[in-house]
Amino acid sequence: METIISPTRPVPVHPGLPFIGNTLEYVRGPLPFLNRLQEQYGQSRAVRIALGGLTTILLLKPEETRYVLQENNRNYGRGRSFAVLRQFLGNGLLTSEGDFWRRQRRLAQPAFHKQKLAILAETMIDEAVAWADRLQQADHKGPVNVTSATIDATLRIVSRTLFGSVLTDGVDNLSNALASLNHLANNTLINPIRLPKWIPTPNQRAFRRATETVDRLIHQIIQTRRASAESHDDLLDMLLRAEDEETSERMSDQQLRDEVVTLFIAGHETTATSLAWTLHLLANHPDVQARAKAEVETVLAERDRPSPEDLRSLTYLMQIIQESLRMYPPAWAMTRLSLGPDQLGDYAIKAGDGILLSPYVLHHDPASWPEPEQFNPDRFLPERVKERHPYAFLPFGGGPRLCIGNQFALMEMQVMLAVLLQRFIIKPTGQPIDAQPLITLRSKQAVTVFLS
Repeated sequence: METIISPTRPVPVHPGLPFIGNTLEYVRGPLPFLNRLQEQYGQSRAVRIALGGLTTILLLKPEETRYVLQENNRNYGRGRSFAVLRQFLGNGLLTSEGDFWRRQRRLAQPAFHKQKLAILAETMIDEAVAWADRLQQADHKGPVNVTSATIDATLRIVSRTLFGSVLTDGVDNLSNALASLNHLANNTLINPIRLPKWIPTPNQRAFRRATETVDRLIHQIIQTRRASAESHDDLLDMLLRAEDEETSERMSDQQLRDEVVTLFIAGHETTATSLAWTLHLLANHPDVQARAKAEVETVLAERDRPSPEDLRSLTYLMQIIQESLRMYPPAWAMTRLSLGPDQLGDYAIKAGDGILLSPYVLHHDPASWPEPEQFNPDRFLPERVKERHPYAFLPFGGGPRLCIGNQFALMEMQVMLAVLLQRFIIKPTGQPIDAQPLITLRSKQAVTVFLS
């Protein structure tokens, strides 16, 4: 049955230059540009912009965002930017669509149930304690590069929770290859001119070499595990044994490869970036840090490490993490493509319209977050959360495609911060830090702090 669209007003168009539209304004500073659009068009709730020769509709309010991500999500497929991610992530949960995605989600979901996460929490705690030990043994006369330190710690955690082993040369090589792919994908995304993949540019050749390294290492790990009769309490084992309830089928090697790469990046680089931002905020807000430190000391009492059960009691620490994710959401923007005509609020949407959704924009909207540039963990007190629209805060996306590893990531951050706050006072170095919106929202400079 054909969808009937009632007469509506057109989406406001942000003026741009001939041929290039708003590309130059965007490239000069994506985040300031998006914030200006929120200020200028917030009352209209959406605005049409032109980037890289393509027009897209930027949604500015949580109601329309919920409609696209949840209420009518089947009409909105993955946007054009996901084609770049698919080149190295493959057809995993982040990039796949339709019935294939729904099957993969059903297969992977049990690995992230609370009972399974409780098993993985012990591994996280072990590695967090070992990380704090290494930091304590280091010479802290100068500043500590926490960008590097958190990457090291999350790499160890993800390698053990995913593969069941401590770091090996193979996992180290995998991390380096994936970091290279991430960098190359960033270059491709920000370049408005995209050459065909078959043209042997230096970028394409490096991309191919790194992809081959990833594929070789992941398939080697999968084949070794398939040949083993041993049981492991790790994510790879859970994915290997997962069966489709309807067909009893299990994942192929290629499907496992794609899911493992997606989980490795999400549990490693993304969490490390969020942790670095949180430590930067804590260093510059000693009152918040003191309150969090007091909570950790009260909950842990005389014990030198948290238990999985302690995490439920570290409520203020979780508020700090949530406020950090509000200010610096790692997935700062996401794209969708309208598969058919639709009615979005007051606007008619055509099939093929690009949709841009930005957690960063929603998280800095003064209508939902008064004084949005202020760091205030009390925004996440239960009574305040109830007052807000649920889609005003979506660091892990929303709807059926809510990130499957969101609880894993929150637990990982909570464990690492609890261990660190028990041992150290975090002080600022005074170095200015600027946000750099690439595939994830990183810091342009390495985040450094003093630990005492």
